[in-house]
Parts: sequence; C-alpha cells; structure tokens
Amino acid sequence: MLIKNGLILSPDTGLQTHGDLQITDGIITRIETSGTLTPQLGEQVIDASSYVVAPGLVDIHVHFRDPGLTYKEDIHTGAMAAAAGGFTTVICMANTKPVVDCPEVITDILTRAEKEPVRILQTGAVSVGMKGEALTDFEALAAAGACGFTDDGIPLTDEKLTEQAMRRAKALNLPLSFHEEDPAFIEKSGTNRTAPAIAEDVMVARDCMLSLYTGAVIDIQHISSKNSVALVRMAKALGAPVFAEATPHHFTLTEDAVETYGTYAKMNPPLRTGEDRRAIIEGLIDGTIDCIATDHAPHSTAEKHREHFFDAPSGIIGLETSLALGITSLVRPGHLTLSGLMEKMSLNPAKLYQLQGGKIAEGVPADLVIFNPNEEFIPSKYQSKAENTPFTGWKLYGKVHYTICRGEILWEN
Repeated sequence: MLIKNGLILSPDTGLQTHGDLQITDGIITRIETSGTLTPQLGEQVIDASSYVVAPGLVDIHVHFRDPGLTYKEDIHTGAMAAAAGGFTTVICMANTKPVVDCPEVITDILTRAEKEPVRILQTGAVSVGMKGEALTDFEALAAAGACGFTDDGIPLTDEKLTEQAMRRAKALNLPLSFHEEDPAFIEKSGTNRTAPAIAEDVMVARDCMLSLYTGAVIDIQHISSKNSVALVRMAKALGAPVFAEATPHHFTLTEDAVETYGTYAKMNPPLRTGEDRRAIIEGLIDGTIDCIATDHAPHSTAEKHREHFFDAPSGIIGLETSLALGITSLVRPGHLTLSGLMEKMSLNPAKLYQLQGGKIAEGVPADLVIFNPNEEFIPSKYQSKAENTPFTGWKLYGKVHYTICRGEILWEN
C-alpha cells in the first residue's frame, strides 16, 4: 500500500511533513517527501492530499459490554465503532457480566477479540466480583493476558486494599486505573448537584499519594474537577507516576447540558461547571492530563429514555466522535496543536500500557488514521449498537476517511 501526499504527523518525534508512506506486510517500510515514491504494479494507492496521516488512535477506556450485556454493544460492534472513529487499539474495562475477575473470562474475551480488525486489549478486575473486598489473582489474570487492572464503574473505598492492589500491580509492571467517586458524598449519581466534586477530589488525593508511596503507575480516569486537576499536577511535581485522562464530554460540555440533553448528558462523574471545564483544558495544555479517553459507554435507547432521570444509566458512546470533538473543542480554538492532540490520543495512551502505538516511523506497525481536520460533518448514524450521545446533530470538524490497522484498511469513508 502507498499513501501519497499526506501531512504526516508523529507526535513522538515532532515529525510534521508532507510526504509519501509505503506499507509492506503490515509494516511501514518507507517514508519520503511527497511525490518521491511511485506505486509498484498492482499496489493500492491512497491519495491523502489535504488529509492528515497520523498514528492510529488508542483509547484506554471503553466498555464493549461483552460478555453479558450484548444488547448494548458487543466485541464486534465495538470494534467497528472504534474503526469508524480512527482507533486501532482499545482497552476494555472489566465490568462485564460475569466480571473479568478470573482467567477463564479474560481468555474467552481475548480469543474472540483476535478475530476483530482492531487491537482489543482487556483489563482485569482489581477486586473479586468488583465488590471491593478481596483482591483478584493479579498474577493469574496477567498470565491470561490482562493489560492492567481496574474496577471502573465502582470506586475502591478500602484504602488498605487499594495500597495492596498498587503493590501487586507494580510487581507485575502493569497500570491500575481508578474511578474516583467516593459514595459517602454522593446523593445520586449523574449530576454535579447530587454528586459534587468533593467526591472525586478526596479519592484523587488519596490515590495520588498512594501512588507516590508505592511507586505504582496509576491512571486517574475521566477527571472532571478543577481541584482534581490541581491534585494530579501536584502529585506529578512530587514524582508520583500518575497518569490522568479526560473525556471529550468533560472538556466540551458543562452541567448546563443536562437541561438540553437530559439523560444523554448523564455521566459518572457528572458534567461540572465552566470553571471545571476550563481547568481540564488547562490540564491538557500543560501536560497534567496525559490522555484523552472516551469512556465509551453504550446503553439501549429504552434504558436512556426511562421516565425518571435518575433511573437511567449514566454514560454515553464516544468512539465515533472523539477525534472530531478534540479538533473542534481543542485544536480549532487554539488550545492544542494537531500534533499535541495526537500525543493525547495515541502516543501517551500507548505509553501508559507500554504499547508500540503512537508513532509513525519506518519499521513500526502500520496502524494509522487518515482524516481531514477542516472537513465538517454532522454525526447521525453510528457503527455502535447504541446512539446515546448528545453530539448527534452537532457540526463537528475532523472527518475520518481511513483507518488502517496492521496495514489493512478497516474503515473507508
């Protein structure tokens, strides 16, 4: 395959040049200036004029609901949603039914995931049944293929158990990801009024200090509070190996969106104030927040349309709008460069999980996204089984035209 005349971005080296890129047997074999390379007989050619050629996106926080909740999403539809959004690697959370707390479950998931076009990695649960009472067998889960550990969706309230989890994960050189909402401060989940920022802040403070104490690499998931951003910034200054992720909905929307979009703006943690949103953007700018992750959370239409707001489940889909929201909300207003956005969406997520992704260079796997950052589009239909998103009908910039994984085109539009 030959990709010609694209603006090639590689955030690891700062490469930003118009060029040609050749792929052989799933590997990038040559990168030259535009017009240098000519196609071999029968070689597929993509004209990337006016397009950006960037590393395939890496999402460290998705829910594919498989096994057990496949009326919402399954491994295949999740993979296709990822491909449509420019993602070539995704990290699935462990809150399936059954929970991913034993080798048998993770083996089943990874065996089926091998058949999908994108790279699907699977976390293991921190606690048995995600009950927060006893640790899972980290070593057995890692041997079965777990790429990290998380009880995402349910906060770990036992401090000693959390410390023990960090020590076990550190010994395996694998990251832990934390959903930070202390239930002691939450009246009802899903709004800033009933689930205030203090619920997040106290747990972020605890886990940042435990990371500093134990040396464990941790990820603060879907950060939503200005004080939590400040706490992560402080922890990093102290030397704690802390990563933090922000979602597109938290850097794009505020709590006011609940009035407009109802349950399609109901999240855990909730959308917060304009001040919190600005702090998240500032954290992305200065590097306090390392990664952009979708927290792709499919739900059925019937579930999201329940009569009472608080009876509906929290979360939205995000894989197919994430890149465009990054461009629309961060790049076009001048908060991040395109290369900076790719750092948050490919390079840094790959670093957290010690993956090869996030780079374009000769000799590396050909995982790529090709998109037009200036092209408008309006999301209306999705590859996901679900449609629970407030961004349907928005005018966004940054249409994905090709997603390539292992040198094969997964998505063309």
